[in-house]
Amino acid sequence: MAPITTSREEFVSLFAWICCQRKSSKSNKTPPYKFVHVLKGVDIYPENLSSKKKFGVDDKNEVKNKQAVPKNSLHLDLEKRDLNGNFPKTNLKAGSPSDLENVTPKLFLEGEKEAVSPDSLKSSTSLTSEEKQEKLGTLFFSLEYNFEKKAFVVNIKEARGLPAMDEQSMTSDPYIKMTILPEKKHKVKTRVLRKTLDPAFDETFTFYGIPYTQIQELALHFTILSFDRFSRDDIIGEVLIPLSGIELSDGKMLMNREIIKRNVRKSSGRGELLISLCYQSTTDTLTVVVLKARHLPKSDVSGLSDPYVKVNLYHAKKRISKKKTHVKKCTPNAVFNELFVFDIPCEGLEEISVEFLVLDSERGSQNEVIGRLVLGSAAEGTGGEHWKEICDYPRRQIAKWHMLCDG
Repeated sequence: MAPITTSREEFVSLFAWICCQRKSSKSNKTPPYKFVHVLKGVDIYPENLSSKKKFGVDDKNEVKNKQAVPKNSLHLDLEKRDLNGNFPKTNLKAGSPSDLENVTPKLFLEGEKEAVSPDSLKSSTSLTSEEKQEKLGTLFFSLEYNFEKKAFVVNIKEARGLPAMDEQSMTSDPYIKMTILPEKKHKVKTRVLRKTLDPAFDETFTFYGIPYTQIQELALHFTILSFDRFSRDDIIGEVLIPLSGIELSDGKMLMNREIIKRNVRKSSGRGELLISLCYQSTTDTLTVVVLKARHLPKSDVSGLSDPYVKVNLYHAKKRISKKKTHVKKCTPNAVFNELFVFDIPCEGLEEISVEFLVLDSERGSQNEVIGRLVLGSAAEGTGGEHWKEICDYPRRQIAKWHMLCDG
């Protein structure tokens, strides 16, 4: 086989052709993955991606990015990358403001699902503020005066949109108490309607012996409650209707009012109670005298309370006896002067304590606790001091004023 001979000129031309091929293939080589994804807005490597959706934004954003970064500048940047495929920081700084706006925000939004606009923030804050303003519903009722019978007639029709007081069933067992103010002589209540937020009562209450001329001086106080079999009933809200300016001579008047949150006592304290104690060590008896109460807070919108005192005797944290005073009508400063004698089942008063509950009498419903006081060896403040004195000085009647605390 004849040997292949080539001249020097042919070898030079062949070498030049190979170099040109290498240069053209190098210029058309795909840039590293990291750079490609930075242009699309995601500064991560392909092996860290969990789904194809994370590779970039939608088609519209891709078109904008392509327009913001022309092909010519892209090739120039490719020529300036280092051996690892990264780009010097000077290239980003040299870019136009439009390029920075298209690239840098995407780098800082890594890991975020979607950007939140200021308008959406405003709408979300407005929703939360509206949610905080809890709506308690609307009460519908009618008023009428019967001139023949000289009777004031109130018809409680219905309530709509009540809140759910039972978190498990997400409903309520509502009923309504109504009082005629300011004397509170007339108190009535509706029946309990089970598991409803729009109760239709349609109950009529007739109050006899109220002159028509006196109607303008009265006010109606509605309290909307939810019945609870195992604890104190939940108070949903209240409605106060002053009757001044309401003309009932033309016949029945239909009315409705928004239910508002019950007025919480603004008084910082719960008032004071004057108690006298005497321990008879020879007969193992404890004499308790409930003398007076003063500065009791307002129990409702009328500003008047009907207080009375319940006295509970405890032995080793178990109630063994109870007593109560008479109700004092419409006064924040009640005078009771009532004496109770308790038999002590053990020697000494170490395991004995006495609890005083001052309550506001509400006919036909559960009475509200105005304040509470506990006297005993473990009691703090004046309660403990008073108890120590009667133990140190038996057969002596010792009286002290005590501040009431929350019930």
